[in-house]
Amino acid sequence: MRLQSAIFDMDGTLLDSMPTWRELGPTFLKEAGISATPEQDRMLHTLADCDVIPYLREVCGLPWSQQEIIDQIIQRMETFYSSQVRPKPGLEKFLSILKMEGVWMYVATATHRRLTEKALKTAGIDHYFRGIVTSADAGNHKSESADIYEMAMRRLQSNKRDTVVFEDALHAIRTAKAAGFRVAGVYEATAEQDQPEIQRLCDYYIRSYEELVQSETF
Repeated sequence: MRLQSAIFDMDGTLLDSMPTWRELGPTFLKEAGISATPEQDRMLHTLADCDVIPYLREVCGLPWSQQEIIDQIIQRMETFYSSQVRPKPGLEKFLSILKMEGVWMYVATATHRRLTEKALKTAGIDHYFRGIVTSADAGNHKSESADIYEMAMRRLQSNKRDTVVFEDALHAIRTAKAAGFRVAGVYEATAEQDQPEIQRLCDYYIRSYEELVQSETF
C-alpha cells in the first residue's frame, strides 16, 4: 500500500461508532410509538446517512420535522462522542506508524464538524490529522460527489496517485473509485451484507487494523 497521504472517513472507519448511529432511527420510531416492519428495520440499518431522515418521515411515518430529527441526532451523538466513543482496535498503532513514515492525513466525514472534533479528541486520535473536511464544507454528500475527497487531497497538497482513501461505506467507496481514487475498504460489522462488493471494488481491504499492523503489508 504505497501512499504519501491518506484520507480517512470517521464513523465506521476510524471509530467504532456505527452501531450507535444505526440504532438512532429505530430508537426514534419506538419513542414515537411506531413499530417498524422487518423491511423498514433492515433499510434503516443499510441506508446512506443522507437518506435516513427522509425514509423515517416519508416511509416510516415519524411525525417529527426534519430539524427535530437533526437536533435529536446531534444531541444524542454528542453525548456518545463526549464520553463513550472508541477508535477501532489497532487503529492508533496504524496511525502512529503512518505518521512516523511522514504520511499526511486528513479526515473526510459527513458528520457535523463540532461533533467530529469532539469525537476525535475523545478517542485520542485528533493529533494525527492535519485537518477535517465535512460534507457541509463540500456542499454535497459522499453518495453524490467526490468533492469532499478532492478538497481533502488539495489541502494535503497531494494527488490521486499518491493518496489512499479509507472508507467503510459502500456508497462512499463507489464515489471515490469512480473519481479515480485508490481506496482501502475497512470492514464494518454493521455492513456485513456489503463486504463482498466492497472487497471487489477496493484496491485494498482491511479486515482489521490489528491484522494489518501485524502483517506489515502497508
